[in-house]
Amino acid sequence: MSSKSLTPKPPLPFELHRPSLAGHPRGRSVSEDVSDEQDSSTLRRWARAIGAPIAGVVAVLIITEIFRRMPIVNATTVGFAFLLAILVGSAVGGLQTSILMSVVAAMAYDYYFIPPIDTWNITDPQDWVALSAFLITSGVGSTLSAWARRQTKEARHQRREAGELYDLSQRLLSAGDALALCNAIPSDIVDAFGAKAAALFLTDGQTLFYSPGGSHQIDAMDLKASGGYRDVQIEAEKGMSFVPLRMGINSIGSIGIAEAGLSQATLEALGSLVMIAIERARAIEQVGKIEALRENERLKAALLDAITHEFRTPLTAMKVSVTGMLSNLEFDREQCRDLLGMIDEGCDRIDHLVDEVSEMSQLESGEIQLEFARHSVNDLIEAALADCSGSLGTRRIERGIANKEVAIRADLYWATKILVHLINNANLYSTPGEPITLRTETKNGFVFFSVADCGPGIDPMEVGRIFEKFYRGNEHRCRIQGTGMGLPIAKAIVEAHGGTISVTSRVGEGSVFSFSLPIDRPLEARD
Repeated sequence: MSSKSLTPKPPLPFELHRPSLAGHPRGRSVSEDVSDEQDSSTLRRWARAIGAPIAGVVAVLIITEIFRRMPIVNATTVGFAFLLAILVGSAVGGLQTSILMSVVAAMAYDYYFIPPIDTWNITDPQDWVALSAFLITSGVGSTLSAWARRQTKEARHQRREAGELYDLSQRLLSAGDALALCNAIPSDIVDAFGAKAAALFLTDGQTLFYSPGGSHQIDAMDLKASGGYRDVQIEAEKGMSFVPLRMGINSIGSIGIAEAGLSQATLEALGSLVMIAIERARAIEQVGKIEALRENERLKAALLDAITHEFRTPLTAMKVSVTGMLSNLEFDREQCRDLLGMIDEGCDRIDHLVDEVSEMSQLESGEIQLEFARHSVNDLIEAALADCSGSLGTRRIERGIANKEVAIRADLYWATKILVHLINNANLYSTPGEPITLRTETKNGFVFFSVADCGPGIDPMEVGRIFEKFYRGNEHRCRIQGTGMGLPIAKAIVEAHGGTISVTSRVGEGSVFSFSLPIDRPLEARD
């Protein structure tokens, strides 16, 4: 071949003209705007398709020009530089770009750097070796980069789906009611994964739950049939996925999802998550029922124990009195009066016990309708003290009432019972001769009533249970009469009024029971 000079021409500048999208001129139709968007998208695709090969060729030409201008050039170094450029081009632009770069690099390598210089000698084995090395590098590089991109894309997709699964699990596992959970599952799946629709089928009761509009997207028969499958069913042509919900070998239902694009692994994890959430909600409900039954049995036993004890004492006294009077013994008038008094007192105690049981039952069932009205603090205190006058005897009541005329909103009959129960409780446990202190104060829209006794106090371990039904302190249940229902009744009445009740106590010094009732502010303002 004759020697000739070849000066590479610089590549023509590539310009991409995009239509202006800053605004929509008046008079342009929607179809014209859509056409402009499609043209712009086409231009961007062509720019990506042409830009990478051109950039690769430019890189080869730049490397060629750099090494041409060096006074001393090692052909091996040039070859490695071309290999590195081709490897980068294959990773960035793909196989087509790297093949084009390989051909251009082989031609430039032969012409400028393999003797004879400035001459093409295609028949030289070195040219074929160089071209083969370049092509192999481009193929390996593009294959590895494509594999790496796929792996990265799959990893990102899996990470996104894992995050969506986690968010969904937080919603599902926070639910406690099974019915509400089942109603929410389809909508939560749609929100979490961006699906078009979702549905849940449960074999118990053959119940179907849909997301909004889901009944038009997911066929009920297909959903029910999928419950018998063992594996996830993906119908790509319909854009449908069906996930069976299985507990061991038993099927509890299935899930149908429309156009979510989830992987099989994610669908399997979703099925397990939904199944666990449903079983958890059912287990919580079952545990709640068991606890309610257990508590009911405990209360029955406590009620029977309290009633048996409280009934036995007056009935024994009544039986003795009646038996003595019927035994034809000669009693004078005073003795007969004492016996009849014992019978009357026993009847009163039994009647009081029945009233407390009835009140507790009515308060728990919500049968009592409170009649709220405007009453002063003094009205409530005077009514309670008048009711307690017989049981207090000679015990003094020290008052610290600074707001007698403050109006409260209460049912006077039931509110009086609160104070009566607390005063009678203080009377039972106070040391004989010591007074009971009654105080009130106004704070944060409530009137706080407090009843303080000078009794033995309450053990700190028992303070938390003092308002439980039928509970009585371990040290006093045998020495002091009572049913353990007075304080629970007072608590129920206070809460029905929208107030609170509490106790503070120190062993050996006494206890202070406090409760609050709301101030009747609207009526106060009118006055």
